[in-house]
Amino acid sequence: MKALNRIFASVLVMAISSYGLAQGITGSAHDFSTETWNSTGEVCIVCHTPHNSQSVTDAPLWNHELTTATFTLYSSASLDATDLGQPAASSKLCLSCHDGTVALENFGGTTGGTNFISGNDLVGTDLSDDHPISFTYDATLASNDGGLYDPTTTSSGLGGTIAQDMLLANQVQCASCHDVHNSSGNNFLLIKDNANSALCLTCHNK
Repeated sequence: MKALNRIFASVLVMAISSYGLAQGITGSAHDFSTETWNSTGEVCIVCHTPHNSQSVTDAPLWNHELTTATFTLYSSASLDATDLGQPAASSKLCLSCHDGTVALENFGGTTGGTNFISGNDLVGTDLSDDHPISFTYDATLASNDGGLYDPTTTSSGLGGTIAQDMLLANQVQCASCHDVHNSSGNNFLLIKDNANSALCLTCHNK
């Protein structure tokens, strides 16, 4: 079975490389192939698997244990979003390593790992001082806020509008700013360079 998994992983890497993903992952912060806790030596298998995957919405062939933490959410008098809730969708996948409650090697059915994310990569479960996620960003919010661009008509600088290129089901998620596959090759896995706050100013009208 391990041999089959390795063969599939190799094929998967070659397939996605045609989209510029594998090349970006290799050598990036999400290349776990040389980590001591990843005995497979594979790049993709920490998050994805060809067999016995978990059924997780918008997470193809998901292979990593999911966090069950309850998070302290961002709160501000200037926040006009009305549907801010617990991290959901793809953001929950990110936090299944970055919240520090799930071991890095808890994939493929493994539980009880002892290696946890640390340092600047540790977001934790207190999100009160982090950019809010898992809320709807639409024309109504932009109008109510006054400091945001309309995502349905404003260019993202990535080929389409903010809504098309940066939102997931019309919501802001971790992946609105970060590309886990590092296809753009920017620092901090950003979807676009933030020099002169360019990424921030894509949405924020300041």
